Amino acid sequence: MTALRLIHGAAALTAAGSLAVTLWTGLEDRGVALAFGVLIAVGELTRWSGATVRQAAPLGAAGALSYALLGADAGRPTEHDAAQVVTVVLIAALLGAVPHIWSGRTPTLDHLARRVLTVGFAALCFQPLYNRGVFASWEGPAYALLLIALLALTALCDAVLAAALAHCRTRWPFGPLLREELRGLLGIGSAVCATGAVMALAVAAAGLWALPLFCLPLLLTQLSVRRYAAVHATYRQTIASLARATEIAGCTPTGHARRVAALSLAVGRDLGLTGAELTVLEYAALMHDIGQLSLVDPVPAGATAGLPVEEQRRIALLGGAVVRQTGVDAAVAVVVERQADPCAEQPVAARIVRVVNAYEEKTRDAGPEGPLRALEELRLRTAGDYAPEVVESLARVLAQPRGWRESGPAEGGGRRTALSDPAHGWVTHG
Repeated sequence: MTALRLIHGAAALTAAGSLAVTLWTGLEDRGVALAFGVLIAVGELTRWSGATVRQAAPLGAAGALSYALLGADAGRPTEHDAAQVVTVVLIAALLGAVPHIWSGRTPTLDHLARRVLTVGFAALCFQPLYNRGVFASWEGPAYALLLIALLALTALCDAVLAAALAHCRTRWPFGPLLREELRGLLGIGSAVCATGAVMALAVAAAGLWALPLFCLPLLLTQLSVRRYAAVHATYRQTIASLARATEIAGCTPTGHARRVAALSLAVGRDLGLTGAELTVLEYAALMHDIGQLSLVDPVPAGATAGLPVEEQRRIALLGGAVVRQTGVDAAVAVVVERQADPCAEQPVAARIVRVVNAYEEKTRDAGPEGPLRALEELRLRTAGDYAPEVVESLARVLAQPRGWRESGPAEGGGRRTALSDPAHGWVTHG
């Protein structure tokens, strides 16, 4: 948690220092500051508060970055400095967050810390040099490339901050988290940077009236992303409903598929899976027992881990066939039908589902000592049945001091959550 305190402390010092400097020197170009402050506040008002996403307030972020890299207003050089940029962005972000706070959807300290530090970084790289006339001879494409380069560098810094904060909160490996953040820059992140650069150039050439005009494309993009996330969430709910068919039919205990999916996601995160890999893992874990619907004689309590290998493989192949008929991604069907294959031949997702399913079955109604005994049994069978790296990852996840929880952003902006099950020695949050 030292890194978390360091990031929050740096953001607090930056905000406090900027506010003190601005109060001491006064507010320059008040009309420009007010216009960008309103834009940022509106961006925060329209922020996506229904789920944790990679860029919750793209309009606010674009407006803040544009103000940080603003050098002129309708051809007239501006006089604000980096401290004023941070002050205006901070006040506007807090004002825009008031309705969210009032309704109980409070923005996290992480969100504000990232906004202050990234905007402060961009402003510090640009404003002092611009005010000294260093960029006076830069015109046309050269000046535009300068802004794009600064925005790209700022986006990289923001990705590092986001990955570091997520690592501190979840203890997931930093490398995969950073790769996922960098991959996200190709989506809404690139739109934010492009809009920020265009707005800064447009205001410099034509004045503040260009702000609302160039905000519309980003607003439409934000709306499209929300619709895509809604479709993705509906798709996931459909898969979860299909997975419950085994429970309704009495083939598996209630909540078994959800518990396996949630714990599989945590193990996948610990092993460094990201993005589409986690999505495939989640769907396969939800539907891993669906092959039992094709059985004439149900498996007692739906426990397949103790069955002969050939019977496990038959159920897995039946499950894969059912998944293919539902129209779900073929990669999910592959994981489902290969969960009973020899360990060395399985894809990583199939290895994870197999280990977590066995653990969940072995700890079911096993009492307080069940989790320890289950882990020991899994370790004893790592020579052939279970992947040793997955078993050790499961042990690390279960050993987390506050219990494990899967709360990272899902592909498309959704949020993966799990259910509470303290009887199994681990706790999830949903």
